Amino acid sequence: MFDTFAKDVDEGLSEDPKWLSSQYFYDDRGSRIFQQIMSMPEYYLTACEFEILQTRSDEILERLGFDGHFNIFELGAGDGIKTKEMLASFLQAGADITYIPIDISSKAISLLAERMTNMLPDLHLNPQVGDYFEIMDKIEAEDQSPNLVLFLGSNIGNYEATAAVALLEHIHAHMQIGDALLVGFDLQKNPLEIKNAYDDPHGITRDFNLNLLSRMNRELGANFRLDQFEFYCCYEPLSGELRSYLVSLCAQSVEIAANKKTYLFGRNELITTELSKKYTHAEIEQMATSAGFEFIAHYHDNRRYFVDTLFFKP
Repeated sequence: MFDTFAKDVDEGLSEDPKWLSSQYFYDDRGSRIFQQIMSMPEYYLTACEFEILQTRSDEILERLGFDGHFNIFELGAGDGIKTKEMLASFLQAGADITYIPIDISSKAISLLAERMTNMLPDLHLNPQVGDYFEIMDKIEAEDQSPNLVLFLGSNIGNYEATAAVALLEHIHAHMQIGDALLVGFDLQKNPLEIKNAYDDPHGITRDFNLNLLSRMNRELGANFRLDQFEFYCCYEPLSGELRSYLVSLCAQSVEIAANKKTYLFGRNELITTELSKKYTHAEIEQMATSAGFEFIAHYHDNRRYFVDTLFFKP
């Protein structure tokens, strides 16, 4: 992980414009800050998807139409709090399921497995650490049950348009005919609602972004001065793209010992830290078709801020 982190940082800070991958937000402190973000009243995404999985899972189960046992793969399972609502609903309806959460973090999977065992003692659980698709292929080769694949939390929105379709194509390639995919998408809405969710008045999202520099100082031997950088984000409502940046407040140089290199920053130079794309229903359905899926249904929260969309592999 250390070598990959150092390599990705070098690649991003060597390009023009500079960028850092949002996947590195989530060290222990970053994960704690993100828990604070999810608790903010302005950050509607988590609550909206929680509502969908709490109130619409019976409909999703009925629409799946699976006979007998089926597996539920979750790609990037995280803490599984929202997914627990779906699993509880499925179990209450008598579904015969095995939940297979997959994450690259062994700590995250360990905590999730402990939590799920306590909350849903009747759940068949098969937690996995590693590459999503290698694990899917291995389990599918041993078990011919149908599968529901979950990619929740609007994670798809962190990918540029072509990369998002490519990811869906990759998921499609590792699914069996008749399998289902449920993806979370944040929808376009009042731009002020979106801007407030990512540029909160409490400064928590600012701390979340600046923590990325702290992590590089600690893990890569960098010497970023956090007081010489500021957080900025902007939302473009016509494209649906929200982008987050760190801004260098002065001309400066930063050494990163892990890479044995010095990186130069101009005054007001930007480092892109995140893309969070907001979608229309038409964009979602077109993406699915482009990736080879059949669109089945949209499941919304009551404000229609967010959607979990169901696809089948025909």
